[in-house]
Amino acid sequence: MRPRSCHGFTLPELMIVLTIMAVLISAGVPAFAEFIRNQRVKTASFDLFSSLVVARSEAIARNTTVTLTPTSTTNWASGWTISYVDATSGSTVRLRDQAAMPNLTITGPTSLVYRGSGRLSGTATPQFGLTASGTTIVSRCINVDLSGRPVSKAAAC
Repeated sequence: MRPRSCHGFTLPELMIVLTIMAVLISAGVPAFAEFIRNQRVKTASFDLFSSLVVARSEAIARNTTVTLTPTSTTNWASGWTISYVDATSGSTVRLRDQAAMPNLTITGPTSLVYRGSGRLSGTATPQFGLTASGTTIVSRCINVDLSGRPVSKAAAC
């Protein structure tokens, strides 16, 4: 008679595999958390950059003043709004609203105004600084030149 062959894993084999998996996961979780924070900063900088481009193009297309303002007084991380004043009715028209971005710090001017030519209203070149808490977080900086074109770079302002 032939002995029956065993199928499956033994308990010691299963415990060794689970121990190895636990060690690998515990080593990878902190690095993954930093990766997520870096991605949040990148995503927020892209959203702000695209909002600046939209505001500029709407000012040119409508040949009117378009304003980009933070939702709260000076906290850009709580979101922002792109709007203009309709010349016929005199009412403010919202073109785009950006939702809040928690766990980020976004510094910038109190507001940004594009004229109908697409140029900025004012003489200073505004800049936005984006960062999150963490040791290896790459900060982002968005500079807007007086012609109204934004430029993004992976560095502190």
